[in-house]
Amino acid sequence: MTQAANAQSFENLEIEQQDNGVSIVWLNRPTKRNALDTATIEELVSFFSTAHRNGVKAVVLAGKGDHFCAGLDLVEHWKADRSPDDFMHVCLRWHEAFNKMEYGGVPVIAALQGAVVGGGLELASAAHIRVIDQSTYFALPEGQRGIFTGGGATIRVSDMIGKYRMIDMILTGRVYQGQEAVELGLAQYITEGSSFDKALELADKIAENLPLTNYAICSAISHLNNMSGMDAAYAEAVVAGVVNTQPAARERLEAFANKTAARVRPNS
Repeated sequence: MTQAANAQSFENLEIEQQDNGVSIVWLNRPTKRNALDTATIEELVSFFSTAHRNGVKAVVLAGKGDHFCAGLDLVEHWKADRSPDDFMHVCLRWHEAFNKMEYGGVPVIAALQGAVVGGGLELASAAHIRVIDQSTYFALPEGQRGIFTGGGATIRVSDMIGKYRMIDMILTGRVYQGQEAVELGLAQYITEGSSFDKALELADKIAENLPLTNYAICSAISHLNNMSGMDAAYAEAVVAGVVNTQPAARERLEAFANKTAARVRPNS
């Protein structure tokens, strides 16, 4: 794993690039529990806006230190004493960053440990796959802070766990962790060891897929879920028409036809 020679220069993100096209994106504010200030959000916008064009095949998103992300940098917010208009535009930049992740066509696997709280959960929810370890805990403490979610919890977190469970989390500060968090839908994988190691293993596997196929999976599905049933069915057929006839897929289809492709088998 080497530092990318052509990586953009960031202060709050640390970017590493593997030879197989997997990029490691570290939130690098460990003394702040990787809280999201405006500068970090702008760096996320910048990276994910160009990831696909730069040939990134998959991303592992992780946090330096003991925590993934403690959410909005409340100290910055308090000191800024923002107007309603100012903070509305802060929130819109959060949405820009997270939409670039969800709809950008590059698979994002979040390696979660420690706090995944408030805006940190909103950030994690924009990833396509979430992996937790035994230290990971989720919370939306906005109700106790006298504030409201502004980075997409009402969209993505409620989609993952249901509207009323999300409301309960905000009203009461309820914390989820461990297997309960997985069963609820906050993550897809839980590991006894390092969530980063598992996330990297998944990213390496996903990077072996054809880029156009991954692009469709990590972009079209989200768009389709925003459409009516009839529109989604039509759009799905169009996407399948493009992806399923791509020249790069013919070798893989030939291997299946010749019975030389790996078979799908139950877990041992």
